[in-house]
Amino acid sequence: MTDLAGLETELRGAVRGEVGFDVTSRALFTMDASNYRRVPAGVVAPRDADDVAAVLEVCRSRGVPVVARGGGTSIAGQATGTGVVLDFTRHLNRLVGLDPVTRTAVVQPGLVLDRLQEAAAPHGLRFGPDPSTHGRCTLGGMIGNNSCGSHSVAWGTTADNVCALDVITARGRRLRLGQDWAGAPEGLRELVTDELARLRTGFPELPRRISGYALDALLPEKGADVARSFCGSEGTLGILTEATVRLVESPRARALAVLGYADESAAAEAAAGLLALAPLTVEGMAADLVPSPAGLPRGGAWLFVETGGGTAAEARAGAETVVRAADVLDARLVTDPAAQRALWRIREDASGTATRMPDGREAWPGWEDCAVPPARLGAYLRDFRSLLSAHGLHGAPYGHFGDGCIHIRIDFDLLSEAGVARFRRFSEELAGLVVAHGGSLSGEHGDGQARAELLPRMYGEELVALFGRAKGVWDPDDLLNPGMLVRPAPLDTNLRFAVLPREPLPVAFGYPADGGDFSAAVRRCVGVAKCRTTGPSGASVMCPSFRATGEEEHSTRGRARLLHEMLAGELVTDGWRSTEVRDALDLCLSCKGCRSDCPVGVDMATYKAEFLHHHYAGRRRPAAHYSMGRLPRWLGWTARTRTAGLANALASVRPLAALAKRLGGIAPERRIPRLATEPFSRWLRRRERGRLHTWRADARAGRRIDLPRRTAFLWPDTFTEHLSPSVGRAAVRVLEAAGVGVTALPTRPVRIRRSPDGELRSIGVLPWGTRRVRACCGLTYLSTGQLDRARETMRRTLDLLEPLLLPPSDAEVDAVQGPESESDGDFTYPPSIVVLEPSCAAALRVDLPELLPDDPRAARLAARVLTFAEALERLAPDWSPPHLDRPVTGQTHCHQHAVLGDAPDRRLRAAAALTGDLAGGCCGLAGDFGFAKGHFEVSRACAEEQLLPAVREAEPGTVILADGFSCRTQLEQLAGVRGRHLAEVLAEGLEREAK
Repeated sequence: MTDLAGLETELRGAVRGEVGFDVTSRALFTMDASNYRRVPAGVVAPRDADDVAAVLEVCRSRGVPVVARGGGTSIAGQATGTGVVLDFTRHLNRLVGLDPVTRTAVVQPGLVLDRLQEAAAPHGLRFGPDPSTHGRCTLGGMIGNNSCGSHSVAWGTTADNVCALDVITARGRRLRLGQDWAGAPEGLRELVTDELARLRTGFPELPRRISGYALDALLPEKGADVARSFCGSEGTLGILTEATVRLVESPRARALAVLGYADESAAAEAAAGLLALAPLTVEGMAADLVPSPAGLPRGGAWLFVETGGGTAAEARAGAETVVRAADVLDARLVTDPAAQRALWRIREDASGTATRMPDGREAWPGWEDCAVPPARLGAYLRDFRSLLSAHGLHGAPYGHFGDGCIHIRIDFDLLSEAGVARFRRFSEELAGLVVAHGGSLSGEHGDGQARAELLPRMYGEELVALFGRAKGVWDPDDLLNPGMLVRPAPLDTNLRFAVLPREPLPVAFGYPADGGDFSAAVRRCVGVAKCRTTGPSGASVMCPSFRATGEEEHSTRGRARLLHEMLAGELVTDGWRSTEVRDALDLCLSCKGCRSDCPVGVDMATYKAEFLHHHYAGRRRPAAHYSMGRLPRWLGWTARTRTAGLANALASVRPLAALAKRLGGIAPERRIPRLATEPFSRWLRRRERGRLHTWRADARAGRRIDLPRRTAFLWPDTFTEHLSPSVGRAAVRVLEAAGVGVTALPTRPVRIRRSPDGELRSIGVLPWGTRRVRACCGLTYLSTGQLDRARETMRRTLDLLEPLLLPPSDAEVDAVQGPESESDGDFTYPPSIVVLEPSCAAALRVDLPELLPDDPRAARLAARVLTFAEALERLAPDWSPPHLDRPVTGQTHCHQHAVLGDAPDRRLRAAAALTGDLAGGCCGLAGDFGFAKGHFEVSRACAEEQLLPAVREAEPGTVILADGFSCRTQLEQLAGVRGRHLAEVLAEGLEREAK
């Protein structure tokens, strides 16, 4: 058994980089993006090649294996191990140099591919291979797996684009690998010379042969290319410290021909015939992987064929040639870059979306990327489908049809013994099928543990034995990534699901998409690591804390890994009480960005609330949970006692404010926002009373009363109510101008009056003898994991509004879910409820029904909720907003992006001639997050990622839009800029038009 304490001590003394043997460090690296799990002894982030050599020396002396790891997106298990994991993403991640004349770049192994592409783009260059994980995969990982990507039909595999590699062997030799035996370790040339005949006949010829060692690259007629032979060795031969790679000229213009076929077999059979037209891509995808076929031509499967040229006309001409040559059901030619990116995103997200079948069943990698000669792909897919059916399995093939390589996630049952046994039988039979078609078990992602056991079926025992001899030449101590490629572990061992509980845990949320099973929700994270995407390619919301810190612990994937280990109970042993999980979740902003941006729909905000609920059950909570988590209670008290002015005065006294922040767990860097002296609902009711008095006077005088055609309730969210009532007043102004009556949400039980035949007559409140109740979505309780209080608050709200949530007759039940409604003069039934604060609207839309899954009223209330823009679009579809003709900047609220959608907002802005796009990312304040002590620096870093630069770069006169109170507060406190709700901007336009 390894002496972990001694190993850690020795490594700390030998290297300058970080050494992590704590529970969190080890838990984060138990898995990659595969089905496998191994608990490492520890993790080292080397600062340079000397650190790598030192780690190898220490581990060799102690007999501890070493595994090199980049982005951790490998899907065959080769980035996991029980020894020391070398994490190259922290330090050895630079672009050392780029020479546009020779079209080469020198890179370190931890450099993310997109960073190289961004540096090469100004020179009209790029690195040819581009896996769908280009925003987070590293060059070292690409070399280790010999990665390819969608453009391999034009630019080949990683091995085709490598010039030279600097590696350190397990015994510490530093080699520079290249052609003509450059850098070859002693004994390698002799091994090849003795086996020339076998090497010339033992490897199938196809563009995507990735399986095994590329020993045929060492043949004299192939230049004895040691660097090329090293590619695809999965970290088993040496540790890469630097690489010189070739760059290719990037076409100045591109066009995309999307070709529709009846099914994927028809598309596969057509793919090979298009290669003669020299396309850049020939990618295939079937309909069951497309969330919506909108924008795609008719068909059940499609080929995405990209063409390039020096001009847009040349690229388009190439795509038109493809369309003419193809025998298709339908076709679409796309030249707009934004539309092309949108279509490519569908393809790139397939590795995540494919993990869920249309009926919600889980699907897994394992046979993700077999490849056959392109001309045989159609026949292979038919046989493959038959094999799936014979085993009762399902999956959706997609991928690199032009190279004969398909990806697929299959609904294996990897939780039961019978399911695992079927997984093995299927794997063995599929290996035979691939070989029968002249293919490779791996066509892109390597063999790892998933396929290496079956390599003898492809190469035969003698050639596989030769692989073992080659491994012995490079690594005679079997120190580097043992169990991969040579002497592999069985493919049905070390499965990551084996350690999880078999019975669902008692939890608070309903997890409707996961059958109520928290373990299944955590299993959603398969490790594709889109949450680690940064830079221009990461312009969505997820994951702001990772982009601020760069730490795996603060990525959605990292947190999911820790939750997985918490459920497993082997490494994280104290369950819901785990401090490791608590600390990792501490910097989760609960932005819900992962709910929409993660290809598999991980919802870390919900998981965080669930964890905090259990973690603090029966225990004292952080001060911020009491001060800001219970904000509606405190602000409601100041409103009832009319002490907001006093609170503002006290907060302006610096010592008193400092004391209040210290007691409340609030960051000392923050300013306490001012409270409104008149809450919004008080203003609205005062206004309603005046209007009612006028109507009564008009009625007595016989004057006509013109009531609004439709009326909606305005939800009194805590922020609009107590902190920014100007937003509510502006919304009333705009809605009424659009012909929508606005009334305050009742605070006493509602009474519905009907005629004797059941017809709805009026809706009112019981004003006497009843206790006032303030409707609340429970958001602040949710974000701090006070789920018992959140449920209590939500149920009280549902009790208050229950009559509004029931249809007046059985015939109107269906109307509850849609925009159709019955009208009672000035009141629309079922009533619409307009929520101005996006985070509150999101809580009502998704958290309410998921926290109260057994209460049908929750779903009914969720269906009534409209955002401000949705209300105008639905209740006043013919209204035209004021013509403002101004540019805008700012940020789409995180919850709007993730839960509500912003299409109505974009249409409303366009109708008002507000031009420009809003930034992505997260403002960093995120409710209580940025106010909590210890979060200020991360909060500011999140704002600096996209929001603040967008505001600073805005032209004079640009409108700064920020619908969320948190976003407006962040802008005010960090940039001294006043952000405004869209309602305020439109109301100001109406006032100008009225003058």
